[in-house]
Amino acid sequence: QVQVGESGGGLVQFGGSLRLSCSASGRFFIDYDMRWYRQVPGKRRELVAATLADGTTEYGDFVKGRFTISRDNSKNTVYLYMNLLRPEDTAVYLCNAYRPGIPVLNSWGQGTQVTVAS
Repeated sequence: QVQVGESGGGLVQFGGSLRLSCSASGRFFIDYDMRWYRQVPGKRRELVAATLADGTTEYGDFVKGRFTISRDNSKNTVYLYMNLLRPEDTAVYLCNAYRPGIPVLNSWGQGTQVTVAS
């Protein structure tokens, strides 16, 4: 089972950019669906972006072309490039690794805080 950890969060101004990284340890990273979620206190956790083991990508409706997810299987790392950030993007961003068909292989990181100042 892979373990994941996030980095790259911080404080950014309205309209700015950040790159988040999710590094995974363990075997068979290439077989995992990797997702970024975000969490705001008192609100439901929502999917930001996903890069699946079959090569497809998915995005939350609110992304609207501002974010890009990519993975480097040689480095066991997933990136989330975020542009045109808005104050409503402020949240803890969490990385999830899930191996399709094997529910027990499902790992979460601790999260990284992203704060967008207006």
